[in-house]
Amino acid sequence: MAQKPVIGVTLDSEQPGGYSKYPWYALRQNYAEAILAAGGLPIALPHDPDSAASYLDRLDALVVTGGAFDVDPALYGDGARHDSVTLKTGRTAAELALTRGALARGMPVLGICGGEQLLAVVLGGTLIQHIPDSVADALAHEQPNPRHEPGHAVAITPGTLLHRIVGAPRMEVNSSHHQAVRDAGPHARVNATAPDGVIEGIEDPRARFCLGVQWHPEFFIDPGDRRIFDALIGACA
Repeated sequence: MAQKPVIGVTLDSEQPGGYSKYPWYALRQNYAEAILAAGGLPIALPHDPDSAASYLDRLDALVVTGGAFDVDPALYGDGARHDSVTLKTGRTAAELALTRGALARGMPVLGICGGEQLLAVVLGGTLIQHIPDSVADALAHEQPNPRHEPGHAVAITPGTLLHRIVGAPRMEVNSSHHQAVRDAGPHARVNATAPDGVIEGIEDPRARFCLGVQWHPEFFIDPGDRRIFDALIGACA
């Protein structure tokens, strides 16, 4: 029996309270379930930038997850920080080290929601710090309905990796973000947009598999969501 590809999955971090009186890591089960369903073996990655290379030595692909926090605007050249911005500097440092290291190795990388935004920054792009203050007539990107239901549609850019994966011109996606990619970077390509023009996906055509989506495909809302994870595992061959 062939071994399953080992997929590193970044963890969220929380301060004492709730689950534990001490600092703790967190990961929604459906991240792991989506990887397992596609034939991968998910491995959780603690926040230690100095260990990034050692983890990557043992991985076949990387998934950078989302979370209720933001990338420090200083990392993409913004001097001012919007009042809505919340930082998790330890998590960001670890994810930057993992993402840069994975891309340098030619390893498949999937960025999800905040992970897509971090991927854009790694690729030299910039972010919108708060959509309601920057996009006229913006959709409710922090959707009021449950996250396992669609929030809006996205248009998929023809000729992109994402379009080849999902095989459709549009997808119904959930939406749980107040930030978005402003500029994808000098070599990156936008592969999905919302009806209000907000960037919903990016990719780097120079890489074997370097894909970021603003929504959470691990909820399997649209048929294309499952295909994204299937393609990630397929890229590990």
